[in-house]
Amino acid sequence: MGQGEVTMQAFLKGASISTKPPLTKDRGVAATAGSSGENKKAKPVPWVEKYRPKCVDDVAFQEEVVAVLKKSLEGAQLPNLLFYGPPGTGKTSTILAAARELFGPELFRLRVLELNASDERGIQVVREKVKNFAQLTVSGSRSDGKPCPPFKIVILDEADSMTSAAQAALRRTMEKESKTTRFCLICNYVSRIIEPLTSRCSKFRFKPLSDKSQQQRLLDIAEKENVNISNEGIGYLVKVSEGDLRKAITFLQSATRLTGGKEVTERVIMDIAGVIPAETIDGIFTVCQSGSFDKLEAVVKDLIDEGHAATQLVNQFHDVVIEKDLSDKQKSVITEKLAEVEKCLADGADEHLQLISLCATVMQQLTQNC
Repeated sequence: MGQGEVTMQAFLKGASISTKPPLTKDRGVAATAGSSGENKKAKPVPWVEKYRPKCVDDVAFQEEVVAVLKKSLEGAQLPNLLFYGPPGTGKTSTILAAARELFGPELFRLRVLELNASDERGIQVVREKVKNFAQLTVSGSRSDGKPCPPFKIVILDEADSMTSAAQAALRRTMEKESKTTRFCLICNYVSRIIEPLTSRCSKFRFKPLSDKSQQQRLLDIAEKENVNISNEGIGYLVKVSEGDLRKAITFLQSATRLTGGKEVTERVIMDIAGVIPAETIDGIFTVCQSGSFDKLEAVVKDLIDEGHAATQLVNQFHDVVIEKDLSDKQKSVITEKLAEVEKCLADGADEHLQLISLCATVMQQLTQNC
């Protein structure tokens, strides 16, 4: 076959014919060095994923859950599970780590079906996708020779957003396919899971992480990533995240990028977390005590113009009101108003009007006894 025919064959197959001149010796060496595995940079991964627990022992603070799961993993006798608790406490990480230990990296993809709230999870998905996956039988052996349970795991993350009909359809599948499949339901609010499902699962409550556990994990990450952070910074990070380790790690990474190698201080974390400074809150109280509605309106306008979230103000306001030297009646009226405002904001009400309404109530309570 001639040179022209070879070129034509390559062209017909879709191969791109390079018309560039061949590389010089130096350029060839550089190209080879650049493509070698040694010089390849590791792909940047969010720290939340990078430091996600790889095995059940790595899960922070949830001792009871870890102890029970470890016993179950030893005998490979896993019941249907229901994990519930606040976000960022390790629910999804725990079941993924347990599944990796059970099946190993090779079988993990074949034997675990993970569905999230972002997937369509109506009754049709339960009847088709989940049911079809659950009906597949699997062997009890791994390529590395370790024992492996003869079942698969279906993880339904954010199960509290499933419709009641879909949950009802699931309960029959859970019983019918109990020989080949285990289910793990994960949710924030266990009250939204129907009773027939909760009675078929072992329930585990994931607690908000203790300050000590969070501090330890954050210090470990800071050390591995060479982050310069003060003790006050770590303490404030723990306080702001309120037991949510995922939020704390995300704030730490954002603060590190913002400072560019300089020390991460309390002030930096305050800016990243969108926390309203204490002096601003005190300023609102001072204006409310003055009894001037014009001043009040100006302060609320400034607050919104600075970009502070109304929901953040409501949360911080609540803590300040409880600590203030006010009568029980004043506290009860203000906190009731805080609840009303939070509900209205959740329903999409105007932030400016809600904050004026809240501050007017506070002003009324603070000035009526003067």
